[in-house]
Amino acid sequence: MATFLDRASSSSKVQLAVTAIASGAVVAGAILGYQRLQREERIHKLKDSIPSLIDDSEALRRLNSFGGASKTDKEDIRNELLARRAQAGDYDDELILEQLARNRVFLTPEGLDKLRNSFVIIVGCGGVGSHCTAALARSGVSKIRLIDFDQVTLSSLNRHAVATLADVGSPKVHCLQKRLVAIAPWVHFDLRQEKFWDEAADRLLAPWKENGRRPDYIVDAIDNINTKVALLKYCHDHKLPVISSMGAGCKSDPTRIIVGDIGTGTDDRLSRSTRRRLKLLGITKGIPTVYSTEKTGEGKAELLPLPEDEFHKGQVGDLGVLPDFRVRILPVLGTMPAVFGYTVANHVILSITGYPHDYVPAKGREKMYEGLLAAVQGGEEKVLRHMTSGDPSITLGLKVPITAGDMAFLVEEIFKGRSAITGLTTRLTLMRWRKPASSILIRLGEGADEQKSSNMKLHDLVCMTKEESIRHDKEILRGNKTPEEVYDSATVAKVEALLRDTAKYEKYR
Repeated sequence: MATFLDRASSSSKVQLAVTAIASGAVVAGAILGYQRLQREERIHKLKDSIPSLIDDSEALRRLNSFGGASKTDKEDIRNELLARRAQAGDYDDELILEQLARNRVFLTPEGLDKLRNSFVIIVGCGGVGSHCTAALARSGVSKIRLIDFDQVTLSSLNRHAVATLADVGSPKVHCLQKRLVAIAPWVHFDLRQEKFWDEAADRLLAPWKENGRRPDYIVDAIDNINTKVALLKYCHDHKLPVISSMGAGCKSDPTRIIVGDIGTGTDDRLSRSTRRRLKLLGITKGIPTVYSTEKTGEGKAELLPLPEDEFHKGQVGDLGVLPDFRVRILPVLGTMPAVFGYTVANHVILSITGYPHDYVPAKGREKMYEGLLAAVQGGEEKVLRHMTSGDPSITLGLKVPITAGDMAFLVEEIFKGRSAITGLTTRLTLMRWRKPASSILIRLGEGADEQKSSNMKLHDLVCMTKEESIRHDKEILRGNKTPEEVYDSATVAKVEALLRDTAKYEKYR
């Protein structure tokens, strides 16, 4: 061993190699140390360039655009001064990239560039909207327009993303800007403290003033049905990308939150009402939504009724902040709006950057609707064979003008996931309510080109359990009785009312 070391120490090649390695390590260390010192120097210069707040002069306080800072708002003033410089371009881009480093690695540099150049509008800055805005600002979106007429209240602090006690009474849009520029000072905010309404849509959803860029995405975080529908209708007609958040109130199960199309059925009241209103306007699909499939049940929170004494004070609508806005109390678990808001922001980020996203549909729902459609198909074949004295060939190639989406609409929207006969929720199926008075078969063409279809309409179908359907088929569809002879008058009236509702909405599907 000693002999080897003696030979190595006397070898000029080994000495040169050792010297090269040592000098390389010294040079690398010097370079890394120099880069670190440069970065620290840039940070110090940036911090030192912000004016001192020792002098609480009136001029400094006037710089604050958040509603008039008091002498104790020194940190807010400091953040605003830094934001002004950053938004003017006087902020080291390397610092921004370091702050967004994890997003950059995940989305790729090209994806992050798309996000940093994007323009997003958030309509509604409460629980859902505030968490969505915070996530977008932290993730790199550089141009954000906030639209909300309301102010921060004490009761909203349980779900708002950034509001503090000091923000109570201040506009929600100003509160968000004030807090978020302390995190991402380079973000440009366009604040619109006003209620969204259809007549102002052209102005509120207009392109970014400085560069004329159309919104890359619009977030609907409104909880008022009229303005929500107006926003979605405008975006649909003008081909503006939009995602709508449905109700987070009365929800408690984060595992039930789904991203799906507006046409997907849920038990959420706001979602159901929005879909119905949009269907009346001719919109049945094409708008992504975030909603919960959680069902109400015993022991779960519900919309609280207005106290009786409030009705004696006059028109209940006069109690609202604005006309047509709710006056009843909606129970909200503070965590749920945050989950909704981050889910919305996640979709916006993936969509803008082009990151792949293929959401799994609500568990079991698609299969259930396909099963219901198959049952309807089978039921029509039975009826047709019965009407033609059992001729099996008559049903070959028979088609029904119904889709799985129609099944979802009927079961979820019209019958609320229950049998119209007994209200049971298990083993559901759909079948004709009344026996057809004439042939249900429609034939077009001849021979090999012949097309066979049923004349079925959605308002012909009623939801019931499979056990109930066996009796219904035997006594009514293949028997000689009418529904009035089989069911009591209350059940018949209930079903007829539901079928009239179906006929009303069917023309828009």
